[in-house]
Amino acid sequence: MPDTRVLVVDDERSMRELLAIMLRQAGHDVTLAEGGEQAVDVLKNEAFDLVITDLRMRKVDGLGVLRAAKEHSPGAVVLVVTAFASTETAVEAMKLGAYDYVTKPFKLEEIKLTIANALERKRLQDENKALRTQLRRERGFESFIGKSRQMSELLEVIRKTADGLSTVMVTGESGTGKELVAQAIHQESPRRTGPFVSVNCGAIPETLMESELFGHVKGAFTGAVANTVGLFSAGGTLFLDEVTEVPQSVQVKLLRVIQEREIRRVGDTRDVKIDVRLIAASNRDVTRAVADGILREDLFYRLNVIPIQLPPLRERREDIPLLAAHFVRKISAELGKSVKSVSPEALSILENYRWPGNIRELENVIERALVLGSGDVLEAEALPPDLHLSRDLQEVPVEIPPDGLDLEAMLDQIEQRYLQMALARTGGVQTRAAELLRVSFRQFRYKLQKRGQRAAPQG
Repeated sequence: MPDTRVLVVDDERSMRELLAIMLRQAGHDVTLAEGGEQAVDVLKNEAFDLVITDLRMRKVDGLGVLRAAKEHSPGAVVLVVTAFASTETAVEAMKLGAYDYVTKPFKLEEIKLTIANALERKRLQDENKALRTQLRRERGFESFIGKSRQMSELLEVIRKTADGLSTVMVTGESGTGKELVAQAIHQESPRRTGPFVSVNCGAIPETLMESELFGHVKGAFTGAVANTVGLFSAGGTLFLDEVTEVPQSVQVKLLRVIQEREIRRVGDTRDVKIDVRLIAASNRDVTRAVADGILREDLFYRLNVIPIQLPPLRERREDIPLLAAHFVRKISAELGKSVKSVSPEALSILENYRWPGNIRELENVIERALVLGSGDVLEAEALPPDLHLSRDLQEVPVEIPPDGLDLEAMLDQIEQRYLQMALARTGGVQTRAAELLRVSFRQFRYKLQKRGQRAAPQG
């Protein structure tokens, strides 16, 4: 560890000088203290990586130096050296936070190895702290880019929400950052040391949903060869994305879990208490889902204790320059390129586009432009052609007849036409048609069944 700062504390001059010579030969920056009192004064004003202190000294002993080090230089690793070692003093020093102790007389190789191990511990602690800081930066408040009023209000809601246990319902269009909000709530909460478990409810087959969420016991069904713990038992924070895709049969049990804070595994007769923070999300209009019978009303009220509605990117255009600059820095570093900025022409195009895919689409557009473009500035020519259309041309042209129209019937016809077109383009493959219309497979199948349409078998 280069430029490591070491404080040596001993009231014996010969021992101080011996340790100083050895440490300086190893390339360390050494400070000497003639006793405990001087060491405490030094620690109040300077920070050290390693403190080596004698245990028995007049006035302030080694345990006093250890306490001062933990108070004023908490990142320091402390090594105690003594000629009067006993089980009691060693245990007390370790309880107070000493890394290790060495008894006099000692061999130089012995103390060199102990010092090397202590500094390696220090390095690992610093690395762990840096990684935790980076994680909180990436998944906490610092992961949100923007200066708009909507972003300020969102951060305030997250800050107030994080410390509690109330269920949170995050809604917004695809690509607005719903999981990012859930991660931020987790990272800013007392539960940050526990796991953050994210589940896409639309990706779990209906037959496995209950077992996945609540677990099962051996023999509960064919293939259940062992007891399995469900996701609700993980602790920490559980994020249920696309919660409107949960089948009605499981919604009833999910409601009970939220009310009673206990689960019953598939095939079990016992209830198990759980300690987990639940955050749900959907890109659908959840009130419409309740009205259509897709989401149980009582479950909706249990989930919607703290509602968070994320605005689409087109409603906070003032954040687009900051987001674009952030993605340019992030992605150019990943690609090993030296793109520094976005040209005014390109930025104007980005600000005027409607962004139906929101922040995720903006990130993908920036990545494509950086891959295909050249130079240290992202130019307008590197952007996809459809972004160059004026905002008016991006809107769907509509008009109202003089005698008015039946909006529900019109929307129903439009939806049916899009379903037919998607099936025709994909040769009747429903999964691909659902992807084309940016809805889940379960949503797509529900819409087909509602209209009594049939499609070609999957394959």
